[in-house]
Amino acid sequence: MKKIGLITSGGDAPGMNACVRAITKYCLNEGIVPVGFNDGYQGVIDNQFCELTFKDVNNIVQSGGTILGTYRSNQFRTREGRDKAITNLRKNEIDAFICIVGDGTFTGASILSEEMNIPVIGIPGTIDNDIYGTDHTIGYDTALNTVVEAVDRIRDTAGSHNRIFFIEVMGRNAGFIALNSAIASGADSVLIPEEDTNIQELAKDLMEQNKGRKSSIIIVAEGDDGGGAKEIMTNVKPLMKGYSLRYSVLGHIQRGGRPSAFDRMLATRMGAFAMERILAGETNVMIGSRGDDLHTLPIQDAIKITSSPDMTKLEMLQKLRTIG
Repeated sequence: MKKIGLITSGGDAPGMNACVRAITKYCLNEGIVPVGFNDGYQGVIDNQFCELTFKDVNNIVQSGGTILGTYRSNQFRTREGRDKAITNLRKNEIDAFICIVGDGTFTGASILSEEMNIPVIGIPGTIDNDIYGTDHTIGYDTALNTVVEAVDRIRDTAGSHNRIFFIEVMGRNAGFIALNSAIASGADSVLIPEEDTNIQELAKDLMEQNKGRKSSIIIVAEGDDGGGAKEIMTNVKPLMKGYSLRYSVLGHIQRGGRPSAFDRMLATRMGAFAMERILAGETNVMIGSRGDDLHTLPIQDAIKITSSPDMTKLEMLQKLRTIG
């Protein structure tokens, strides 16, 4: 094995650079040329790449985002686009391929492995933590800490102005960030895609909780069936006359910033482990974590099986509510 291709794709996640660094250094120390393609699968189609060196990955372990860039390529979804990508990979004599991607782009990795017949390994990089087969995805811990810090700050102004705040966090299909940030920040309620939202029951519950209290925090996952924080607040407001309601959408600040120590270590270990598995002959697998251990599982499992947060945590949060 002489050359290994590498991309980051989907939404950027803190820790991706640490993973790129680990793969690059592992390759170079094994006499393998690491080839980084720019802007995900689109860079493979457009043949935009560079052979990575030690200098390229020096001092990036602490940096957010991804030095390779990322892009959601619709062209790669077509056979014509993938044929261009495969032609370029063969022309550049790529012997194996590593994708640091989210759940939406694992399908592309699996198809690439089957159509090109080269070893392909996926590494889960997404702040949503919604990929089956791993306790943690790269970037999730950092995003969670970013949300908790933001909620702590909003709580200060909520208490000062006697307001109920609906705070929207990322999580289009899964409520990992919302649920766990609600627990960590001491929020009073959380709304997640895994549970239906009843506006009338929510308003009644909030009024019961806020008798004699100064403020309240409700975390809302962006994928909640009741809508985002603004829509839910708007629908609840007529049912809560006399209460001061506000909303805040945290948005893309959850993606950026320096990765946490946990994400740096996880990303570095996953990158090195991916190299070990490729050199051992594994293909079409994803790297996952279970506790402190790393393992592999078929990419198809990660694609087909839905990952959901532990709903017993929601039950616990509900039992910790303050009434009155």
